[in-house]
Amino acid sequence: MKNISLYIPKLEDYWYEEKLQSDPETMSYNAGWDVSYYGYHKDTGCIDFPKEKWEETYNKRINENKYFAYIKDNDTNEYVGYVNYHYNKSDDRYDCGILIEAKYRGMGYSRPALELLCETAKNNGIKELYDDFETDRYSATNLFKSVGFKEDSKYIFKRFDIDTEILVVKKEL
Repeated sequence: MKNISLYIPKLEDYWYEEKLQSDPETMSYNAGWDVSYYGYHKDTGCIDFPKEKWEETYNKRINENKYFAYIKDNDTNEYVGYVNYHYNKSDDRYDCGILIEAKYRGMGYSRPALELLCETAKNNGIKELYDDFETDRYSATNLFKSVGFKEDSKYIFKRFDIDTEILVVKKEL
C-alpha cells in the first residue's frame, strides 16, 4: 500500500491544481462533455485556472464547505493528484471525485486516496458519497467498487455530442 496522506493546500500551493487542469493527458477523461463553465475546453477537457482565479476558488471552497485535498506521496514528498467532495444542492447529495496525475496512474494511489477521502467525509459527518462516470470506464468502476461503492443508478449525458451512459455509484459511510 502506498504511503500517502491528504494535504489541504494553501493558496500558494494552487500551482499544482493549475498544472493538472492544464495537462491534456491528465484531463482527457474530462473532454467532450456538453457543459459550459469558465475556462472549460471541450476538445481537451482542460480547465483554465490562472493565478488570478486561485483566491476566489480558495475562498469559495472555505465558504461553501467544499473539501479539497492534494494526494501526497509521503515517501517522495510529491503530489500525485487530488480528491474532493462537496454538497450538490440539485441532487441533494454529497458528490466526490478523485484525479490522479497521468504519469502516476496505475501506480496504486487511487484506492488508498479514495479510502482516505471516505474516512475524512465520515469524520466530518457525511453519511453518503456519490460519484458518476461513463459506464465504460471500467477502471473507475472497479476502483469505486473496491472501496465499497455500489451501483445506484444510470442516466444519459452528451459526450462529443453522442448520448453516453453514465453510472452513479454510492457509498454509505
